Amino acid sequence: MFRVNLWANLAMLVTVLFWGISFISIKIAVTEVPPVTLALLRFVIASAILWGALRLSEPGAKLEKADRLRMLLAGALGVTFYFYFENSGVKLTTAANASLITSIVPVLSIMLDIVIYKTRVSVIQWMAIAASLVGTYLSVTANGQMDLSSDTFVGNLLVLGAMLCWAGYTLMSKSLARYSGLALTTYQTLLGTLLLVPLSLLEREQWEFFSLTAFYHTLFLALCCSALCYFLYMYALQRLDVTITTLYLNVVPVVGVLCGYLLLDERVLPVQIAGGAMVILSIFLVNWEKGRSQTESAVAEVQHGLGEQQKA
Repeated sequence: MFRVNLWANLAMLVTVLFWGISFISIKIAVTEVPPVTLALLRFVIASAILWGALRLSEPGAKLEKADRLRMLLAGALGVTFYFYFENSGVKLTTAANASLITSIVPVLSIMLDIVIYKTRVSVIQWMAIAASLVGTYLSVTANGQMDLSSDTFVGNLLVLGAMLCWAGYTLMSKSLARYSGLALTTYQTLLGTLLLVPLSLLEREQWEFFSLTAFYHTLFLALCCSALCYFLYMYALQRLDVTITTLYLNVVPVVGVLCGYLLLDERVLPVQIAGGAMVILSIFLVNWEKGRSQTESAVAEVQHGLGEQQKA
């Protein structure tokens, strides 16, 4: 058991490291490759790898006709629009800013869950949501120190739009839980990639040969950040508690900010770091509350069982 958990933790660690570094690769690649074209190149490669893996491991897998529209919408949110907004945003803002903003995703998912599924929320969770919104405001606007018409601010808003898409994609995927993780990701990636094709044609006037540096970063995004990290993430999810994997995801903005500083000489204002810290703290708070509730429920069930035994 210890060895299994060790490998699962290592898989999760590699995943969040690569995802944190991915913002650096996007920032470098979009200087030469248009945002949608970059996403298309990345996911054509990733789709081929995922499709091959699906055919090998689940040769009988197929997409049911009744699920095609929902799968298409999930692919549009999680691939097409997510990476349109993210790549376009990173082109305008810094990799560090973009990685800080990604920390809002878990809280956005909770908020959408409340709106769509009428999920009940505790006082502590409401406090965490409020803190995360304040933290996001600080990260995006630098507490009003940023020119709202500047490219950086617009880029921050685009990245925030990407995070909204990802939260919606997460909820949409819940209705497709009958599929395996590999099948779900493969179908969504394929459909999302197909939708990128017409959008990329809008950038054809910007197409030109790009350098080997941009090519290597695109390849890294496709092979490591998409295909490899998917396998590692799924491996970890099957062996670790969801709370643990969520906490690992908080490492992504930390890696992104550090890499932006060390590799691209980017600067982040202290108020933005404080905002990112507030968001991460709010996620810790939500997970702590969730864990406490689960523990209390388990204790109540045990006590109920003991009571029934005594009656017998």
